[in-house]
Amino acid sequence: MNKMTDGHTVKSFNDEMNQLHQHVMQIGELVRDQLSRAVDSLKDEDADAAREVIERDRLVNELDIQVDDEMVHIIAKRQPMAKDLREILTVGKIVTDLERCGDEARKIAILCVHFYDHNTTSPSDVILRDIVKLSDFVDSMLDKAIRAYDELDLELALETIRMDMDLDTEFKSCLRRLSTFIMEDSRVVGHVVETVLGLRALERIGGHAKNIGGYVVFLVKGKDVRHEDLETVAAEIQSAT
Repeated sequence: MNKMTDGHTVKSFNDEMNQLHQHVMQIGELVRDQLSRAVDSLKDEDADAAREVIERDRLVNELDIQVDDEMVHIIAKRQPMAKDLREILTVGKIVTDLERCGDEARKIAILCVHFYDHNTTSPSDVILRDIVKLSDFVDSMLDKAIRAYDELDLELALETIRMDMDLDTEFKSCLRRLSTFIMEDSRVVGHVVETVLGLRALERIGGHAKNIGGYVVFLVKGKDVRHEDLETVAAEIQSAT
C-alpha cells in the first residue's frame, strides 16, 4: 500500500485500489524472478530450467489479464476522478511494461534451450559473461523502478531513468567486446549473433524499467515525462507540487 491508495471514504473502493497496487508488486516480483531464473539457466547450461521459465511466463500473462479486468471493473463501478483515475491509468501502463519484461526474460530462456538442447557446439563462458553482468544491472533498474512505485519515491524514479543512459553505454561496450571474438575466430559468429539477441532483450527490460520510472513521475506530479530529457525530468521532480 502506498499513500495514494489509502484513505478513501468508501472502504471497498480503498480495498480495490490496494488490490491493484498489490498486483503490481506481485507481477514485479514474478518478473524479476523470471529474469533471474532465465540468466541462471544460461550460467548453469540447464535447458530444463529454461523450459520452466518459458512455461511460467503464462503466470505473468494471467496476472496481466486479471489486472485489466479489475481496472475495467473499478472504472465502470466507481467512475473514479482526479488522482484515483490517474493511479488506475498508471497501474495499467506499469503492468503492460512488466508483462513485456516477462516476454524478454522468456527470450533469454529460449536462447538457453537453443544453446544447450541441440546437437550443436555450445558458446563459451567468455562469450556469455556480458549477459550475466548486464542482467545484474538491469535487475537493479527493475528493483528501483518497482520500489519507486511502491513508495512513490521520485528520487528512485529519477535514478532509474538516469541508469538507462548507463545501460546504453554498457550495451554498446558489450557489442564491441563481442566483435573482438569474431575477429579472433570467425567460427563463433553464430554464437555472437545469438548472444547479441540476449543482450538486446536485457536492454529492452531496462527500457521498460525506465518507462516505469516515468510513470511514477506522472502518478505523483501529473506530468507525462516519457519523451522528456533527463534534465527536464529532474527539474519537474524538483519543482513544487
